[in-house]
This record gives sequence, C-alpha cells and structure tokens, in this order.
Amino acid sequence: MFMRIFKLILISFFLITSANSNSIYNIIKIPNLEIYELKTTNKLKYFYATKPFRLGVQKNIVCKNSNRKTYDKKYQIISKNLNRYSKEFLRKINLKYIVMCENLSISGINTAGIPDHLMKTLIIDLKFNDKYFERVIHHELFHIINDGFKDLFDEDEWRKFNEPNFKYADCSTCSKKLGLDTYKNTNGFFTEYSMTIPSEDMAEVYSHLITGNYKISDDKILNKKIKFIKDKLNEIDNTFVF
Repeated sequence: MFMRIFKLILISFFLITSANSNSIYNIIKIPNLEIYELKTTNKLKYFYATKPFRLGVQKNIVCKNSNRKTYDKKYQIISKNLNRYSKEFLRKINLKYIVMCENLSISGINTAGIPDHLMKTLIIDLKFNDKYFERVIHHELFHIINDGFKDLFDEDEWRKFNEPNFKYADCSTCSKKLGLDTYKNTNGFFTEYSMTIPSEDMAEVYSHLITGNYKISDDKILNKKIKFIKDKLNEIDNTFVF
C-alpha cells in the first residue's frame, strides 16, 4: 500500500510540475531529458534531450541533443503519426513515453529508433532520413507491439510464407541488405531491409500498411504477410484500423 501511494505521489508530482531531468530519469531511466509535451489526446508523454546521453550496461547506446527548431518541426510529424493510435491501444501495447534526440546509435551503428517495451519508451532519432521518417515511426512502434506479443507474431509461421530456398540473416546488422526504398516489384518483400530478419520484415509490412505506402498486387507471398499482420493486430484490438 505504501509503495502504491508513493508511486501515485511521484506520478502526480511529475504531471503537475516542471519536472527536471532527475525526476524524469527516475521514471524512464534516461538522463538529460526535459519535458516537451505532456497533454496529448492519447496520453503519450514527449521528452527531448538537453544534452547527449548514454544508455545500456556497456553505455553503448548514444544519442545527442538537437536544437529547438528541429524539435518543434519533428514533434509535429511524430505527434501527427502517433495521434492515430488511441490511448486504449497504446495501453495494450505498453507505450507511454516518446524521447526525441538525434544521431542515435548502438555500438557505433546508427539506428532510427530504440523501442523499450518494458520501460514503455520509444527513442526516435530526429536526424534519420526525412524520406523514410514517417514510415520509420510506425516501423519502430511495431517493435513495441511485437515485443509485447511474441506468441502472436510467430516467426516460424512467418518464415513459411517465403520461398523454401529463402533464408533470413542471423541479425539485422549481420546483413548488408539495408535499403528502405519500396520495391516496384515486391516479390514477397516491401524493401531490401525486409530481408534481414523476420521481425524487421514484419515491421516493414506493418509500416507500409499504416502509411498506405503500398498497392494491392497479385504478390501471393506479400498478401499472406499482409493478412497475417492485419489478423494479429485485430486479435490485440478488434477496433484497430489500418
């Protein structure tokens, strides 16, 4: 009971005051952040980096602070895309906090975002290629979904959709197939990056569906993947609309 009351007091303090970086750190364990926006229709809380920060046991996750103009511009894009998700859906997938920074990397490898299902947090790199930026928001959000519903998004079942001789890489960074341009002739995959590992393939299918960046075709493999993603999202939330 005491811990519950303490947690409520902490959350109340966080919501009604201009929380400093220490109080934010106590909640999501990321240093050097300040509040950007708390009052949103779907209850997402937005933070921005005021200084570079490092995360992880080996401090191998790095991201830098940006400038106010970039924060303001990219917040409009991010919030527009994330506003399509209801607070009920976000609660189901366990996403509550959005962190904005730039030049995000893991062990020196640049990455568009880092989802953390357990901490209810999604870190987004504001400097990621503008051409793909909106699609990437949903791609990274799918990883939050996937992490919370591993049993639903069965990778063995997914692999069976592909041609028998096709094999994914051992990890997403173990492959040179990093292209994000959408194929004109899909042949089972939306992008080159889709061919890295099953979870990235799923995320690419999901992000194309959400952004409407695809055309109905006679690609039997891709159509099976599309149906799989739609069916699983419907199991999570039967009111979900692509």
